Amino acid sequence: MQPTITVHPLAPEDQPAAFRVFEEAIPDAFARQGLADDKEWIAGEIEEKKRLVRQSLEPDAPVAFLVAKRGGEVVGTISFGPCGHEIQVCTDHELDEVGELGSLYVRPSEQNRGIGSALIGELIALLKAREIRRFCLDSGYKEAQQRWRRKFGEPYRVVPDFWGPDSAHMVWLREVKDF
Repeated sequence: MQPTITVHPLAPEDQPAAFRVFEEAIPDAFARQGLADDKEWIAGEIEEKKRLVRQSLEPDAPVAFLVAKRGGEVVGTISFGPCGHEIQVCTDHELDEVGELGSLYVRPSEQNRGIGSALIGELIALLKAREIRRFCLDSGYKEAQQRWRRKFGEPYRVVPDFWGPDSAHMVWLREVKDF
């Protein structure tokens, strides 16, 4: 039997393990998109997520990270913070004041085991506790877009060819009370 999944706020000692999640999950996501050869883009994405983790550990940080652990080992991450550049561009800055659910990554060996859902559930509970009414999220990954459609319904905005031919970027806007 697998150890139970627990979700906690990121602690300083979780930082190296969270970095490893990004180092495994981001290249895997890019490879599934057919972008495994774009090493510079992958490295930039990993470094941006690491920067957000470091920022989240500062006092009064605008970003909050949660980690999922199985048997004490970090296997996934999720964050909430100011909306990112792609959301700002894709919505013509309509959602600049809405926080973003982001950095949802699960180690490839742990995917499809409910970890992402557990992370989302705990983040929604955190948003409710903070009396945050709305959140947005975005994705350019086709596989993730399918999952988000199942979980969050139709996107608020779809920008065709954002990442190139037949590669749309999607943005969702949701009410916390709906969960």
